[in-house]
Amino acid sequence: MSDIVKEFNEYRSKMNDRILADDNKIVKRIFNLDTNAYAEGVLDKKTKELLGLVASTVLRCDDCIKYHLEASYNEGLTKAEVSEALGIATLVGGTIVIPHLRRAHEYWDALENQG
Repeated sequence: MSDIVKEFNEYRSKMNDRILADDNKIVKRIFNLDTNAYAEGVLDKKTKELLGLVASTVLRCDDCIKYHLEASYNEGLTKAEVSEALGIATLVGGTIVIPHLRRAHEYWDALENQG
């Protein structure tokens, strides 16, 4: 597994465990809501992941972008589909999202080159 993918997942898992150990009902409910929002529904998981990716890019959340890129990759989305969604995010978000776009492409490449 690529180092940036492995490092991100290990850190995310460790810190999520740490956060959830506080037993904060509000935080636990938000985590649960987030998990359930991306479950299969009227919209399929691929569409929901692309929506999450676009929103995360516009909001400039690198951790969120990585999360949705990996989920998109695991759902079988292609680089072309992800690139088109990132293009929409750049159009909506403007040039300020370009640094995040660079990191998104780097992370996607790492996902493709793992294992």
